[in-house]
Formats: sequence, structure tokens, C-alpha cells
Amino acid sequence: MVDPAPAEALGTSLAGVSERRLLVALALVQFVNVLDFMMVMPLGPDFVQALGIPSSRLGLVAGSYTASAAVSGLVGMLFLDRFDRRKALVVSLAGLALGTLAGGLATGLGSLMFARVLAGAFGGPATALGLAIIADVIPPARRGQALGAVMGAFSVASVFGVPAGLELARLGGWRVPFFAVGALCGAVAAGTALSLPSLTLHLRAAEKVPPAGALDVIRRPVVLIAMAASWVTMLSVFMIVPNITSYLQFNLGYPRARLGMLYLVGGVLSFFTMRVAGRVADRFGSSAVVTFGTLLFIVATVTGFVFQHALLPIIVVFALFMISGSFRMVPMNALATRVPRATERARYMSIQSTVQHVGAAMGAAGSTYLLVEQPGGRLSGMRNVALGSVALALLLPLLIGAVERRVRAAAG
Repeated sequence: MVDPAPAEALGTSLAGVSERRLLVALALVQFVNVLDFMMVMPLGPDFVQALGIPSSRLGLVAGSYTASAAVSGLVGMLFLDRFDRRKALVVSLAGLALGTLAGGLATGLGSLMFARVLAGAFGGPATALGLAIIADVIPPARRGQALGAVMGAFSVASVFGVPAGLELARLGGWRVPFFAVGALCGAVAAGTALSLPSLTLHLRAAEKVPPAGALDVIRRPVVLIAMAASWVTMLSVFMIVPNITSYLQFNLGYPRARLGMLYLVGGVLSFFTMRVAGRVADRFGSSAVVTFGTLLFIVATVTGFVFQHALLPIIVVFALFMISGSFRMVPMNALATRVPRATERARYMSIQSTVQHVGAAMGAAGSTYLLVEQPGGRLSGMRNVALGSVALALLLPLLIGAVERRVRAAAG
């Protein structure tokens, strides 16, 4: 059964903390979490030179993080709803900080993957808890707008964080971004512990309506369809994402020195479009917005990665790729918060985190077997990777439409 009740049914008293302050805190959590993950991929060419990692195996670095986050999601679904969400979030952020700092001490592919496994083990639950908190506090009618604001941290990480990480790596070496982001994660963990009140609305609700078991949640048809949508999205995206910088640099001849500007432009655009996507999804529904985002994704993928030369300027391709994520991820996550009951949200989001990270890991690792590194770092096989990504992306609007119909029927 889908929970049709608004979050106010739980009561939204947050010990004097305003909704805006809560969303700012969660945006900071999202920022450091996304930055920790995103900064690794643009540094791929630096790992190739400094650690001797083959460029065709860079997907394993991203895949190790996502695989670990997937496992931690499976474990987290068993107990996350039993704790104060603030305390659980602080522990997750502290663990993420340690894993990121460990990345700066890596000496080869094995140790770098180990550090990313540690970071992923805590980064996955942090994302799930943030989404659960928003669903607890923000009513469905404004949830898309709230998620758009919080997920705008993804764009901020692209606009400021990724270029800053690239510049720090250029000036001080590839280890410096890991140390900087690890310290920032620790600061956000401390700030979260000091600034937010206890978040136990779900525990009060559980006293009245005991939560269902994890298997009972997974067996619901609407949950299975929603999880399939999450898996398809991440699988299609991460067939492309870990290889973007290497492909642009070695195949299309895009200058390494201008990668920061590329992320700056794409990040600025996606920051604004995420907020737009949330508002539009609240008004017109998730299915229509996801369909539009899927069309943008297909255009970006086909024009940038199918042919030997990009059909559009690289900066346009990259911008379309980033914007398409706004119009797919924001409405999909807004819809996902309406699927579980209030007492099951962290559990559900933890399951979703697992499914998303499994999809991302499969896409990242799978692409390494379709790609072959040629002399000079060029990648062959990208056409097949891109066409496979497009085929998967076409399934998303159908799945989201099925979820939205069931959610509306339950709410009605």
C-alpha cells in the first residue's frame, strides 16, 4: 500500500528549526556526498599517470564505491528506521569523511578501490536518510520543489566543487582533493550534529502503525516497478559517466585544462533546471517531466558519443547531459517518497539506494568490458556503450508512468 498521507500527519515540529534551515542542512549533506563521488571521475586521467591505472579500468574505481553503497543499503534497510535520523546521518557523514581521507593515501588501484569501498559504505545511507527526512517533514504537494532545492547541491558540486578539485589536483597533486573533501565531510558532520534537532517523527508514527518487514515492502508491485525505474536510470547513466572525461580528452581532443569550465557551465545550468524540474513535477506530475528529461538524455548521448566526432559542440553535449539528469532524477525521487508508508521511508530509501548503486556499479563495470584502450589513451567501443545506454533509457518513462498511476490511485 502506498502512503497517501501528507507529512503533516506525523506533526512537523522541529524544535524551532525552520523548514528552510533544515533544507539548507540537507543540501550541505547532499553537496559533500555528491562531491565525494563526483570528484573521482574527472581525476581519472590523473590516476592513469600517477598510479599507473589503465584508462579502460577507471570504471572499477567508481564501481567499487557504488557496489559498496549497494551492500550498505541492504544492511541499512534492516535497522535505519529504528534510530533518530539525525544521529544516523551524523554517523554516516563521519564514516564518509574517513573513507575519503583514506583515498588520499592510495598507492595503486587496489588501495584506491578499498578507500572508495569504505566511502561508499557510509555515503549510501547518508543519501537514503536525507531523502527520508524530506519525506517526513515536507508534504507531497511541495516535495518536488524541496527535492529540487536540495538536489541542487549536485549542481553546486559541479559548478564549484569539481572545478576546485581539478584545480587543487593541478596545483598540489591528485591527493589534495581527497584530503580537502574529507575535511569538509567532517565539518558537515559536526554541523549537522550541532544544528539539527532530533528527528524522530517516524518513531512516533511507528508506535501507532508498526512498520512492515523489509520483505513485505519489497514484494509490493508498486515498489518493484519503482525499483526497476531506479535501476534502469543509474545503469544507463553510468555506462557513460565514468568514461566521459577520458573520451572527451583522448578521443575528441578536448583540452584537460578546460575540463573545469565544462563542469562549471553544465553545473550552473543543472542547478537552475533542478529547481524548475521540482516545481514542474509538482504541477504536472513526474511522468511528463521524466519523459522530457529522457529525450534530452538521448539527444546528448547520440550526438556526443555514438559517432566518431561529436555532432554538436562538446560544451552543448555536456550541458544537455547534465540538464537531462535534472529532469529525470528530481521528479523520480519526488515520486519515490510517496511510495512507502511514513514508518518505512528510511528502509525504502535504503533499498532504493541499493538498487541505484547496483545499477551504477553494473553500468560502470560493464562499460569497462565493452571498451578497449588504444594507444594514446583513446577508447574504442564507445558507440556500443552509448547505444546500449539509450536503449535502457527508453524504458524509464514507461516505468515511471506505471508507478505514478498506482500512487495516484492509492491516494485517491
